[in-house]
Amino acid sequence: MNQKKRIVIIDDHPLFREGLKSIIAKETRYEVVGEAGTGRQGLQKTKELKPDLALVDVSLPDQSGIELIREILESSPQTLVLIVSMHSKIDYIVKAFQTGAMGYIVKESAADMLLKGMDQVIQGNYFMDTSVSHQVVKKLVGMPARETAADDVGYDTLTPREQEVVILLAEGLTIKQIADRLYISPKTAENHRSNIMHKLGLHSTIEVVRYAAKLGLIDIDLWKD
Repeated sequence: MNQKKRIVIIDDHPLFREGLKSIIAKETRYEVVGEAGTGRQGLQKTKELKPDLALVDVSLPDQSGIELIREILESSPQTLVLIVSMHSKIDYIVKAFQTGAMGYIVKESAADMLLKGMDQVIQGNYFMDTSVSHQVVKKLVGMPARETAADDVGYDTLTPREQEVVILLAEGLTIKQIADRLYISPKTAENHRSNIMHKLGLHSTIEVVRYAAKLGLIDIDLWKD
């Protein structure tokens, strides 16, 4: 009998980790051997456990998941990385693959695509969520694209969590909706919003929308009737 493939999950939402574990439990060829809620903890787990596959979120409380990909591959080269993230912006996805990820799944698709993506990555194949694959291919072959926020000095001063809140604010979510989405309190969400406004020199939500659209973080079509 083939040995089970060993999985580590790195995501700061405990409920979402439980959801991933319940999906993986349906497939006897895999077993979750560790989980972590921060990048630092995730890196330590992969160093200790040397899993076959790490499921990694892009937005972690202490660092970017993109940065974590590089650290995982340096410390545990045999570990493959599959990103499972709420972010569907093309620049995030392209950067993840350029850094060394083998697959990318949007969280909304996880229930349907997680096992399929894991199967492909474990076999050494690249896997992209079908909802974004066409756009990613166009970007990778050099078709025109907006500048990524990673090149913006002001944006780089934000923490990974604040970067996540910028996108949610720009997409029109209220503070309560952001708090619910990120499993944080409304007060914490409001503190993030205040810090973002201060760091970026912005004064209103519409300025956040313009800023995010300029950097290609959101599709401005979201705000059209």
